[in-house]
Amino acid sequence: MPDTVAVQTGAAEGIQLWELLLKGGWVMIPLAALSLLAIYLFIERWIVIRRASKTDPSFFANIRDLIYQGNIEGALTLCRNHSSPIARILEKGLARLGKSLKNIEVAIENAGKLEVARLEKNLAGLATISGAAPMLGFLGTVTGMIRAFHKLHVAGQRVDPSMLAGGIYEALITTAAGLAIGIVAYVAYNYLVVRIEHIVYQMEVTAVDFLDMLQEPAGTTPFGSSTPGGTAVSQSTGAPIGMSSTPAAGSPPHAPPPSVSS
Repeated sequence: MPDTVAVQTGAAEGIQLWELLLKGGWVMIPLAALSLLAIYLFIERWIVIRRASKTDPSFFANIRDLIYQGNIEGALTLCRNHSSPIARILEKGLARLGKSLKNIEVAIENAGKLEVARLEKNLAGLATISGAAPMLGFLGTVTGMIRAFHKLHVAGQRVDPSMLAGGIYEALITTAAGLAIGIVAYVAYNYLVVRIEHIVYQMEVTAVDFLDMLQEPAGTTPFGSSTPGGTAVSQSTGAPIGMSSTPAAGSPPHAPPPSVSS
């Protein structure tokens, strides 16, 4: 019997809370829409960011091995088969091999900016909800207070304190709902921002390692020197990285380097 009474009391409290939400007025409609939109944006961004953060720990090592072997096409194919921001920025850098190191760096930087823009898509909407929801709640409270005092004015001498109290607690419902939605949206926004910053850090580390690899001292890698203009050059063939050292048909062969007399 006591358990039955407790269940009935809990159900009554649940109905009371639902009725309070309904008494919040028209402001509760946009607040409900904002809450649903915030949930959608968070789940959609979380899925995208989670996929972007998944990277094979040996991915860059495999790319480096392929480059050391001179298999640039294999490295490009490996990048295309990995759907991640790191793979896409490396693909842009590999596609520029044979150009100046500055050109490669700019290509990687531009690709990185595009990847960050993709990751941050719709985050502004979540930030807007975190600020707009509390303000909408305050608006509902103000309009509710206006209605409550208007009722007191209309009542004249027949003022009932419960009339004012009822109007105030109904008006405060929108403030509580707006603050709740805003707090949750704010926490969700900052959580996603932290996840994105971690991915950006990984992209920066990979880009730096890639550029350092192209500028390693001569003799340590097949690509350990650069021309005066800054173009990465193969130590074994003397040709720019990513370009064939075999002369085209009909063109003169590479001239031997001039000897330096002592």
